[in-house]
Amino acid sequence: MAFKKLLASLGAGGASVETVLTEVNVVPGGVVQGEVRIQGGSVNQDIEGLSVGLQAKVEVESGDEEYKQNIEFTKVRLGGAFELQAGAVHAVPFGLEIPWETPITMIDGQALRGMNIGVTTELAIARAIDSGDLDPINVHPLPAQKAILDAFIQLGFRFKNADMERGHIRNTRQRLPFYQEIEFYPPSQYRGLNQVELSFVADEHAMDVVLEMDKKPGLFSEGSDTFRSFQVGLHDFHGTDWAAYLNQWLSEVGSKRNWF
Repeated sequence: MAFKKLLASLGAGGASVETVLTEVNVVPGGVVQGEVRIQGGSVNQDIEGLSVGLQAKVEVESGDEEYKQNIEFTKVRLGGAFELQAGAVHAVPFGLEIPWETPITMIDGQALRGMNIGVTTELAIARAIDSGDLDPINVHPLPAQKAILDAFIQLGFRFKNADMERGHIRNTRQRLPFYQEIEFYPPSQYRGLNQVELSFVADEHAMDVVLEMDKKPGLFSEGSDTFRSFQVGLHDFHGTDWAAYLNQWLSEVGSKRNWF
């Protein structure tokens, strides 16, 4: 029995963990629900802790280097320690809140390339950690976010790319250690414009919308007329023609720079 316990502590014949999500489609500020199922191994084992969280694969710039890093940006402990009997199945339901700043991964039912967000599961067994696979979730935009995205589409912009970058956008309500950028190709009437980048930074009341034209990689040129940041209420965005608002700003900047 002692040998079996030793093998179990090394992962041979020990407990295994699986997470099943009830619904993978969520929105910022919502809740992803699911169940963690722990399957007992060949011997009884002391479970020291169980937790679930949200993880994103984020781009990191360090000097001249750029690499991807997994960042767990929320984590919840589920219950306390217990003994898992050999061969037993222990099921733990959970509800995990989605932070308001969570990047969106879907637009109009289409997945955004480059977005990798999911639920992580961590089982602590006798001072060892057993991490389950990442269970992807689909984060759809809030109605206020969709209104801005729809305005870009209405103006003829085409989705180019999306990424998540470690760092902070100054003078916003950002709390997470990273932010999302959604890049669009401009339509022909905005000749001379390479791209527009869009970031949302939301909380439960409102969101900062950050726009930048012809962005120099890695730098937010705040104070320049190619940068604009404004606040949109999550429940009072209906009264603005966002396509007209965006077109006016683009036209003003473009005429100043003789782009259009």
